[in-house]
Amino acid sequence: MAALIAENFRFLSLFFKSKDVMIFNGLVALGTVGSEELFSVVAFNCPCSPARNYIYGLAAIGVPALALFLIGVIWNNHTWNLVAECHKHGIKNFSAAATFLLFGSIMGRAAVAPVTWSVISLLRGEAYICALSEFVRPSSLDKFPAEYGAEVLARFPCKDVPANLTKFRDEVTRRLRYESQLFGWLLIGIVAVLVFLTKCLKHCCSPLSYRQEAYWAQYRSNEDKLFRRTAEVHSRILAAKNVKQFFGFVALDKEEKELVQEFPVEGVQPSPQWNAITGVYIYRENKGFPLYSRLHKWAKGVEGNGPSPEGHEMLFLAS
Repeated sequence: MAALIAENFRFLSLFFKSKDVMIFNGLVALGTVGSEELFSVVAFNCPCSPARNYIYGLAAIGVPALALFLIGVIWNNHTWNLVAECHKHGIKNFSAAATFLLFGSIMGRAAVAPVTWSVISLLRGEAYICALSEFVRPSSLDKFPAEYGAEVLARFPCKDVPANLTKFRDEVTRRLRYESQLFGWLLIGIVAVLVFLTKCLKHCCSPLSYRQEAYWAQYRSNEDKLFRRTAEVHSRILAAKNVKQFFGFVALDKEEKELVQEFPVEGVQPSPQWNAITGVYIYRENKGFPLYSRLHKWAKGVEGNGPSPEGHEMLFLAS
């Protein structure tokens, strides 16, 4: 059983680390759907009170969406690459188009979860009904009793109404749910069109062929995996050397002893080298040969990150 669980976790880890952006976005969307369903069942409870319904309904849709958006921005590596780039060099190396695409990439990836949350909330309709029930005009309801007003309409989402208003409650609920679901489907259509146009624009403006762009994506993925794996081993070996120097010995298991013997580590990389490989990368070519990353460019001894006269510029849109 333990081996089966470990294998499943390993599969999920590989799945989430996939370089396919669409798969990752789909997983984010599915996770958001599940969270929204749980929230609706457990946490959502309309106050059914005038002036409170509207605030509560909008908050139920907007606040989680805002939180998910900020989490998406924080989890995006481009965000921190941009922060590092601005801290060290500003954005003087970027053209207006590259800057726009960079922000578009960050915002687009971060918008997957909040848009999904908003769509599911609108399709369910509870928050929309709660927010707008008190604003339904009594005159639009056939034979609605004149003695009742917004206070009673605000109680419709809780079904706490006099018996003679039951049919009006059903009509108001049906009407608002129709409007809510209509807005939800329209939002889905708008997002689908925007994603399609963005993908078309990206491939039309790319200076790379489809196959070279696919190779570039594979290179970025492999470089990142190898860099992380090597950095983990390097830091472990360096830590082992420092611990041994302090205590006179270091407690290593068999695998760690083999790593220490196989990969001698003399020291750490100086800060200028770390700065050279950190930050936003603008695609460049050096004398006709592509440079696929900051690490690649550092290894070739090419300075700077701005566009050169003989090269092309393209924003680094890694998954």
